[in-house]
Amino acid sequence: MAPNGHRNMGDLPKDSRKLDPEFVAILANPLEPDRPPLRQEGDYLVCQRTGVGFPIRDGIPDLLPESAIPAEQMRKLLASEP
Repeated sequence: MAPNGHRNMGDLPKDSRKLDPEFVAILANPLEPDRPPLRQEGDYLVCQRTGVGFPIRDGIPDLLPESAIPAEQMRKLLASEP
């Protein structure tokens, strides 16, 4: 439990880290001009067209270009997740 009495994301079961599907539906890959949609894969948002991923940190999607994870690296990360 956090000092403010609220639960930390780390205290929640893995399934509770799932972002609201309606929120995910409005997110898009900021690296592509046509802004293809993203889907949640564990602790990442992955571009449905390119496979590039973006981390979700403390329940907040990090869509900054410098945080992008190349598609090949994303495939390896996702394959290693339980």
